[in-house]
Amino acid sequence: MDEFKGPGEKEEEETGDKAAAEEAGDGFQVVRGKKKKRPNGGSASGAGSGTMMAKDKAAAAAAEPWTKAKVSFHDPNIPRPQDVYAIRVNNYNVPFDHVWLERTEDGSRPIHPLEKLPMGQFIDRNVPESEPVKPADLEDTPFTLVEDKNGLADLAKKLKSVDLEHNQYRSFQGLTCLMQISTRTEDFVVDTLKLRIYIGLYLKEHFKDPTKRKVMHGADRDIMWLQRDFHIYVCNLFDTGQASRVLQMERNSLEHLLRHFCGVSANKEYAREDTHYLLYMYDLMRLRLQKESTSDNDLLLEVQKRSNEICLQLYEKELLTDTSYLHIYGLQEHDLDAKQLAVVYALHQWRDYIAREVDESTGYVLPNKALIEIAKKMPTDTAELKRMVKSKYPFVDENLDQVVGIIWNATESSYAFESRAEQLKKERLEQVAQATFQELKRPMALGVVGNSTSGGQRDFFGGFSNKSEKMEKAKSYPAFYYPQLPQYSPEVGYGFQSINRTMAGTAQSPTGNKERDLQNPRRRRSFPPSGNISDTHHMP
Repeated sequence: MDEFKGPGEKEEEETGDKAAAEEAGDGFQVVRGKKKKRPNGGSASGAGSGTMMAKDKAAAAAAEPWTKAKVSFHDPNIPRPQDVYAIRVNNYNVPFDHVWLERTEDGSRPIHPLEKLPMGQFIDRNVPESEPVKPADLEDTPFTLVEDKNGLADLAKKLKSVDLEHNQYRSFQGLTCLMQISTRTEDFVVDTLKLRIYIGLYLKEHFKDPTKRKVMHGADRDIMWLQRDFHIYVCNLFDTGQASRVLQMERNSLEHLLRHFCGVSANKEYAREDTHYLLYMYDLMRLRLQKESTSDNDLLLEVQKRSNEICLQLYEKELLTDTSYLHIYGLQEHDLDAKQLAVVYALHQWRDYIAREVDESTGYVLPNKALIEIAKKMPTDTAELKRMVKSKYPFVDENLDQVVGIIWNATESSYAFESRAEQLKKERLEQVAQATFQELKRPMALGVVGNSTSGGQRDFFGGFSNKSEKMEKAKSYPAFYYPQLPQYSPEVGYGFQSINRTMAGTAQSPTGNKERDLQNPRRRRSFPPSGNISDTHHMP
C-alpha cells in the first residue's frame, strides 16, 4: 500500500507561524541551525526547514537544505528564493482561490474531494501475519535528490511517504522549499522551489487518491502549504501526531516517537530522517490503536476522524482589514493614546502594502517592536526617524520621507482613534484586574510577622480592615473584557484610506525631498497606492 508522510510536528515558537527564527531586540532575527550533511557524507550550503538560502549556483544552493546558517534577519545581500527561481506569488488583498476544486451548487464555497468519501474506507483493521519490519539505517538506504521533471515523474510512480519544509524568511506568505518522501526502501528529497510549477501537475492525483495511505506527523501546516503552493488536496491521511494524542503518550513530538518506537535519536542534520521511519511508526501505532480499542471506544476511528478534519481545512490568505492592526503582537502591553494608535494603524497599512507588493515578510519591512516604538515617539522629521531605525530596515531607510509623512498625516486624523484608545486602555485594566483576582484566589501561607492584635498576618489586600471585606472587594473584580469592534464604514473608515479601497491619497512628508524621490523608483510610489490593488493587478 502506498503511503505518504508529512512534515514533522513543528514545536510552536513565538506567536505563530515561525519557529526557525527569534526576533532579537535590535530588530534582527537569528536563524539557528547546524551545517547539514549530504546523504553521501559531503556537505552543502543551503537553507533548511525554516530558512532557504540561495547563493550563486543558487539553483543548487537554495534547493539543498542541508544548512541552517546563522544570519542576520535584515541582511539584504542574501538572495531570495523568489528572485533566484523567478517565483511569482499572488499576495493581493483578495481571498485565496482554490481553482482546482469543485464548488457547491450555489457557488458559495469549494468542495474538498474528501467530503465525498466515507470515512470507513480509510481504516485498515487487517492484522499482519508477522511483526512490522524496521527500515534499514539511513546510510544503507538509497537516496535521490529530485531536481528535474524526469526525476519527478519517476518519483510519482513510487510515492509512499512525504514531509515538507517551509520557508518564511523574506516572503509574505511563505514558500515550501523541500518535500521529503520515503518508500519502504528508498528516500527522496524534492527541490520544490526549482520544480514549483510542476509539483501539482505531477503529484496532485497521488495525494488525492483515496486508495493510497498518506502518513504524516503534525500535518496541520503541511496541508495548508500543499494547497497554497501546489493546489494539492490530501485524502486518506494518517497523522501520527494525532495517533500519539489518542494513545495518550507522554509526548507527541516526532522526536519522542522516533525514540519510543524506533530507538532512534533524531539527527537534525538529515532532513530525510523525518520520513525515513514514519511508515514503520505507522505500522506499530496502528496495531496498538487496534489492540487498545473497545466496543465503546474505537481508537482507530478516532484517529481517522481527526486526520480527516485536518485534511478538510482549506487555506485562507491573510487579508488586511481596518482592524488588523489590533492583532499586532505586543500592542496590548503599551498604553497608547489616540495619536500613537493612529500612527500604529497607518504604519501597519504601509507595511502590509510594501510586503505584499515586493513579497517580503512584514517583519523584514518593519518588525512589530520597531513599529510600536516609532508610533510611541512619533518622529517629526527624517533625521529623527533615521536615528531611531539605525539603518536596520532597508524599506524604511529608502522611504524616510514617506514614512514621516504618514506619521504626520496620522496624527492629524487621530480623532478617529480616541474611542478605540480608551477601549484598549479599559481592556488592559480589566485584564490586570482579572489577573490580580486569580492571584488572590490562590491558597496563601500567611505567616506570623509580628505581634499585632490581628494575629500578625501579612496584609495582601492592603487598605481593608478585615478578611471578609478584602475578599468581597476581590470578588468584585470583573471577568476579562472582550471588546466589541465598532462598526466600520467603508466610506469613512477610521480616517484613513486603506490600500484595498478605490480612493487613495498620497502621504507627503513636510520634509520630503522630491528630487531624491524621482531618483528612487520605490519612492515614486504613493501610499496608499492609487487604485484598488485587487483591481489593478491580476494574476492568471
